[in-house]
Amino acid sequence: MAALRAAKQAMRREIKKRVAALDDQEKLRQSRVISQKLFKHPNYASCERIAVFLSLHDEVRTEEIIQDLFKHGKTCFMPKYLTQGTSNHMDMVKLTSMEDMMSLPLTSWNIRQPAANDNTREEALETGHSGDLSGICGPGGLDLILMPGLGFDRNGNRLGRGEGFYDTYLERCMTHPKGKPYTIALAFREQLCQDIPVGNNDVLIDEVLYDVLD
Repeated sequence: MAALRAAKQAMRREIKKRVAALDDQEKLRQSRVISQKLFKHPNYASCERIAVFLSLHDEVRTEEIIQDLFKHGKTCFMPKYLTQGTSNHMDMVKLTSMEDMMSLPLTSWNIRQPAANDNTREEALETGHSGDLSGICGPGGLDLILMPGLGFDRNGNRLGRGEGFYDTYLERCMTHPKGKPYTIALAFREQLCQDIPVGNNDVLIDEVLYDVLD
């Protein structure tokens, strides 16, 4: 276990260096390429209830994706992170519009999320919500989660920031009647690795989207 932790920490440092070397223009260019790939993806087109992260400075930009979700009438969920002592918990809560997103307070990580005492929003895994009114996707649950992370390999292994938010949330999804949603990671080319070291609690992702060199 100690060896795995050390290997992950070393890889995190290496990937952070690679991404830090990218200028903002290149990050934006790759983000646009990845967004266009996503918009053409059959799983994105067919899914109704989609969770997407609000990007940090070292992550693929997601603003264009969030705009597209609302433009096509999809139901958008975003992470709400809660840290209490040594316990980390994440919910996926509903966003209603771009204006709704921009009105949220900034956290210490400089990302927007609902205040800790804001319990008025639908959580994606809650029961009792009507969900997609067409009945195609059914009530509750998620169809697709767009995943952040520090590093990825082509086998679906993901290196997060060490907090365990997404792995724990995906385990919760597996116990929901709808089951585990399809997962797509959004990555800069510089975040792709040959092999990501993983443990028993690391959940495989289905696919990684990135800008492929010609």
